[in-house]
Amino acid sequence: MLGFTLLPLLLAGVAVAQTPPGYSPNVTSHLDIKFGSNTVDPPGERLTKAETQSKPTLATSDPALNGTYLYFLLDPDVNGATFGGAAGTRVVYLHTLLRDFKASTTAVNGLYAFSSSATGPKAYMGPAPPAENPPFPHRYINLLYAQPPNFQVPASQTSAVQSGLNFNITQFAIDAKIGQPVVGNYFTVVG
Repeated sequence: MLGFTLLPLLLAGVAVAQTPPGYSPNVTSHLDIKFGSNTVDPPGERLTKAETQSKPTLATSDPALNGTYLYFLLDPDVNGATFGGAAGTRVVYLHTLLRDFKASTTAVNGLYAFSSSATGPKAYMGPAPPAENPPFPHRYINLLYAQPPNFQVPASQTSAVQSGLNFNITQFAIDAKIGQPVVGNYFTVVG
């Protein structure tokens, strides 16, 4: 009988990862991502290049996320050999870094949509993984971080953001003093 009593308590403490297994930073709070009529659910859902070429709609069911946020779109599966790295290696590419996201104060179907008119520091660039043999699914990780007042890309990160190649989100977060991501999700696209 005790086992049946403890089971709901144990399950209540289990959080579902919103980022890929083994990815750091690990995020357990869900970011809703919608491309047209397609909502990314569950995390890791496979989409096509065509579906993902326009900036997605981002939302949350958490009314407490009422600050200002930075949006990152990262691909940790870029073929390193393409850029002079060793064969078989994968590197991270920063597709997007947009600032000034704020959640709506009114929920629609239980979700508060985020919006921003910003086009930078790095404009949205939809997934475009090349064809690989065998086909290799690229994971596109979407993260929101709390944006500090008067946010600017740190000088130590300017070239990393501009090039996007070998982007280190952990080091960026340290240099920019933005802490850990508040919500996340990811989808996959095959070239």
